[in-house]
Amino acid sequence: MEHVGLAMPGMPGMPAELPPFTLGRGLAFGGDPFFLALCVVLLVLYGTAVVRLRLRGDAWPVGRTVAFAAGVVTIGLTMCTKLNTYGMAMFSVHMVQHMILSMLSPILLLLGAPVTLALRALPAAGRGRLGPRELLVKLLHSRYMRVITHPAFTIPLFIASLYGLYFTSIFDTLMRSEAGHIAMMVHFLLVGLVFFWPIMGVDPGPHRPGYVMRMLELFAGMPFHAFFGIALMMASSPMVSTFEHPPASLGVDPLSDQTSAGGIAWAFSEVPSVVVLIALLFQWYVTEKRHERRKDRAADRDGDAELAAYNAYLASLRARSGQG
Repeated sequence: MEHVGLAMPGMPGMPAELPPFTLGRGLAFGGDPFFLALCVVLLVLYGTAVVRLRLRGDAWPVGRTVAFAAGVVTIGLTMCTKLNTYGMAMFSVHMVQHMILSMLSPILLLLGAPVTLALRALPAAGRGRLGPRELLVKLLHSRYMRVITHPAFTIPLFIASLYGLYFTSIFDTLMRSEAGHIAMMVHFLLVGLVFFWPIMGVDPGPHRPGYVMRMLELFAGMPFHAFFGIALMMASSPMVSTFEHPPASLGVDPLSDQTSAGGIAWAFSEVPSVVVLIALLFQWYVTEKRHERRKDRAADRDGDAELAAYNAYLASLRARSGQG
């Protein structure tokens, strides 16, 4: 029988007793209501927009819908199951949550092109009026968006979310309250969205460099991410006090668990990077093909115009010889 027990003194969100972690126990329903509501809202808004396009006779790629839904599901599995409960007691489980929310969920959500969908589904307010669609367009072209999507901002933010959080007292402070824990998890998700949005380039935005520069942006933060994982694995003492005394019922050694957390952080950066790289290469291929088709059409038009001019010239010569 599973027992959650009472919270430890000084750690309101920390369970005092938990059975040993297994995948079945971790994925059992019973997580944070805030994220459950967030997942429902995201699915409803996205689904409503897709239905509106369909009713209007416009197409929307099924792959984008599947990608967005998968992103929401990853958030739900991370925060709306007992995985969230174990994440309060085990560094390794918490690191799985962190990696999913900051590196997997954002990629899947962005592949769903939610901004593009919103721009197509929202009705125009009319000349001189400001509706939701006009406000979204205004936000996309604002100086604020240019700043937070620039690599000079996104890359340091991505790095600081690791070192500035876990290697200072901020992490322990946030973990002492439920609100702080929720804020931290929301932060992970937002940082991932901000970091990957200009790199993915699926939705419109103010910062859209070439594909080579996007790849450089992608890999600029990865060495720091790997070094963070290595630093956790090589530490000879617990780095954060939250996981220094896990519930005895778990049978977990805190230092070994921290080593596992470091290994997860080090290894997890590889898979999302490959996914994003494949997406970028595919986009590059599609863009080049589109440009080639445009050039071919332009060449055909130019050829037709030249042929028409030549035929007109021949006709004029025939007319002159007939008059002669």
